[in-house]
Amino acid sequence: MSDIVKLYAFRGSPYSCRPEIALKLKGVKYEFIQEDLKNKSADLIKYNPVNKKVPVLVHNGNPISESVVILEYIDEVWKGVPILPQDAYEKAQARFWARFVDDKCIPAVFKAMVSRGEEQAVAEAHVQMQFLENELKAEGKKFFGGDNVGLVDICASYMALWVGAAEEALGIKLMPKDKFPKLIEWSDNYINCPAVKDGLPPRETVVGIYKTL
Repeated sequence: MSDIVKLYAFRGSPYSCRPEIALKLKGVKYEFIQEDLKNKSADLIKYNPVNKKVPVLVHNGNPISESVVILEYIDEVWKGVPILPQDAYEKAQARFWARFVDDKCIPAVFKAMVSRGEEQAVAEAHVQMQFLENELKAEGKKFFGGDNVGLVDICASYMALWVGAAEEALGIKLMPKDKFPKLIEWSDNYINCPAVKDGLPPRETVVGIYKTL
């Protein structure tokens, strides 16, 4: 019996794209179900009654919620291209940086966006972004996952697409190349990976979302 995989998500969300990229990296066939975030489907609420949020992966009728949890589930169920390292220490480090992106980096950058580039908010975002810049620089890696896309890269999709889209839509500068050369280089490499490119929403879609802020 073949797997039945459904992804309840919203194209334009930096969290929804995570499992989609992972599924494409693994070569897993799935059905994408676009959710209306203002009028969520009965299925979404049934499968994620606690948070009622996207994304939700449904695998053979079993729902999995929260984007990072879904990524780890995908990595355990479908072999092939690894998302997490096999080494225990390296796996712990990947989980640490993934959590850092979600807990520290994205909130600070989003605050700078909605402030329309207010100086103090941008400075606070730069503090967090510098940690990512330093990590890439110290390890001399193409991706946070080494030579291949991994957990941290997928979680940092926000930095690769959404930051540039916000800069274009709002006319502000959040990630200047002279200050974050490694992040810019990483963004270009990441976005141009075939599975990533196919899993990300069109840039113009994200630009349009930010123009409504």
